[in-house]
Amino acid sequence: MRRLGMMLAGVSLAAAQPAVAQGSDAPDLLIAISVDQLSSDLYEQYAPLFTAGLKRVNQGTIFINGYQAQMATETCPGHSTILTGSYPARTGIVANAWLDLALERENKLVYCAEDVKAELAEGEAYRVSPVHLLVPTLGERMKARNPASRNVAVAGKDRSAVMMGGHHPDQRWYWGRNGWTSDLDRQVPQSVPAATEAAKAMIATGIPALEYPPYCGAKSAATAVKGSEHVVGAGQLAVPPGDVRAFQTSPAYDGAVLALAAALVREMQLGRQGQTDLLSIGLSATDYVGHSYGSEGGEMCLQLLALDRSLGDFFTTLDGWDVDYAVVLTSDHGALDVPDRLNAKGVSKAQWLDPALSTEQVSIKVAEKLGLNGRLIYGSAPGDVHLNPLIEGKLATRVVREVKKSYSEHPQIEAVFEADEIARLPIPSGDPTNWTLAQRVRASFHPERSGDLIVVAREYVQPIANPGTGYVSTHGSPWDYDRRVPIVFWRPGGMGDVREEGVSTVDILPTLAAQIGLPLDGAEIDGRCIRNVPGIICD
Repeated sequence: MRRLGMMLAGVSLAAAQPAVAQGSDAPDLLIAISVDQLSSDLYEQYAPLFTAGLKRVNQGTIFINGYQAQMATETCPGHSTILTGSYPARTGIVANAWLDLALERENKLVYCAEDVKAELAEGEAYRVSPVHLLVPTLGERMKARNPASRNVAVAGKDRSAVMMGGHHPDQRWYWGRNGWTSDLDRQVPQSVPAATEAAKAMIATGIPALEYPPYCGAKSAATAVKGSEHVVGAGQLAVPPGDVRAFQTSPAYDGAVLALAAALVREMQLGRQGQTDLLSIGLSATDYVGHSYGSEGGEMCLQLLALDRSLGDFFTTLDGWDVDYAVVLTSDHGALDVPDRLNAKGVSKAQWLDPALSTEQVSIKVAEKLGLNGRLIYGSAPGDVHLNPLIEGKLATRVVREVKKSYSEHPQIEAVFEADEIARLPIPSGDPTNWTLAQRVRASFHPERSGDLIVVAREYVQPIANPGTGYVSTHGSPWDYDRRVPIVFWRPGGMGDVREEGVSTVDILPTLAAQIGLPLDGAEIDGRCIRNVPGIICD
C-alpha cells in the first residue's frame, strides 16, 4: 500500500502559487537525500528491481564508487560530510558520541548533536544542538550569499537533520518522543502537527506484515544469530498497534519523513520564490532495519523496494506542483551483514567481536600486568580508547605501550594507532579508493575529541560482542563494506550515466555549489567539484 500518499492526504497544506523563473540553469530547489545505511553493495544489488523513485534517480549520474572515506562510518560523522565538503577531522564530528573525561557531569559521553551546557527540562535526556559541528553547511553558505534562500531539514534521526541542516536553518524537524520535534525557536508550520497526528494514527492502528514479492521471498531464509534462538531473515516488518520502535523499523517511517518534507515544500513554497532553496532529507528506516535484521535478508529487501515506491510518490507529488528541483542522493555509511549468514555463504572470516576486547577487560589485564589499581582506559574498541587522565608522565607512556601491545596481539585486531602518529599526517584528499588505513583513520581524527589510541578491527569482524533482538549488525569500520556508498546527481529530464571513478561525499558540496553558481571563496574544505556531471560546470 502506498502510505506516502495516504499521509499527505492527512496533512493540511497551503495553496500552491505559480513558480517564479530564475533566469538561469540553477534549479529552484536542491534536494539532498541521505538513505541511512544504503551501501553501494545494496544499491547495485537492488537497482534492477527499482520501478519508481529510485529508478528515476538512476536516470542521473551515478557514482557507484562513492565513499564515506573516513574510518568513522557512523550516522553522525557520515552526515557531517555530506553538505559541508569536509571530513570529520575538520567537522569535528568524530563519532556518534565521544568521551570527554574532563566534562563536569557524571556521564562523560558527549552525543554529537547535544549541547552539553544546556539546562535540561524534566525527562529530557539531552538538548539537541549543532554546537559540535565546527564548519558551515551548504545551506548556511547559501543564506550567507542570499538571505532569502531557505534551508530546511527533515529526518527520522535528530543527528541526521542537525548535521545536514547545520547552524540556524529556517526549519528543522526530526522524530522525537511526542512526534515531529525541532530544536529551533521558529514559528511551527501548520503541516507539522498534522503530520504528527497522521503518523501517530498509523502507529496506533498498526501496520500488517508485508507480503514477499518473489525476489524477496528468495532471500527470506531464517538465520540463527550466534547459535541462539534469535533468528533473522524472514521478518515481514509488521508494526503492532502502539509499537513506535517497530514503526521506526518499517518502511512507513521513511514514508512519514517524506510526507512531512513534501508538506513543507508546499506550505513554505520552497523552490517557488525566485531563489534556490535547499531541502535536506534523512531517511532512517534502512538503518533501523539493518541493525535489527542485517542487510542480506528478506527484511532489507522489503524495506528497499518500499523505499523505492515512497520516493516515487514523493517525486510525483513535486512534479504535480511544477517544482523545478534537482536531487543528490547518497548515504552516511554501509554495514556488515550478520556473521552467521555470511559464514553460510562461505565468508569464513566473518565473526562476532571477542568480548575480551572491551576497554574494561583490557584495562584489568594491563593493570594486573603492571601491578596497578583502578581503571586505566575508557572508551570502546574497536574505536577510540582514552587513557585515564590521572595517569601521567612515564607511567602514562608505559600504560599506553602495554594497552597497544595487548590489542595488537589479539587476532581480531588489524592495527592500533597512537594519536600522535595520526596527528602528524595531513588530512587526506583526492580519490579515496586506495587510501592507507592510517589515512582513513586520519580523515576522522580530531585532536580534542579522538582517543589516545585508535583500535582498528580486522575486516569482517562484526563489532558486536553480544547480539540480540534489535541489534545484530552494525558499522563504523574503515573497510569498504562500510565506506562505499552511492552518490547520485539527478535532475528530471537529465541524461543518465554510470561512473566508476572514486569520489567522496565531501565532493557533494562543491559540486552542488557549482550547480547553483555559489562561489566558495577559497573556503577550507576537503572536497572538490566533480567534473563532467551533466548540467554542472566546475571552475
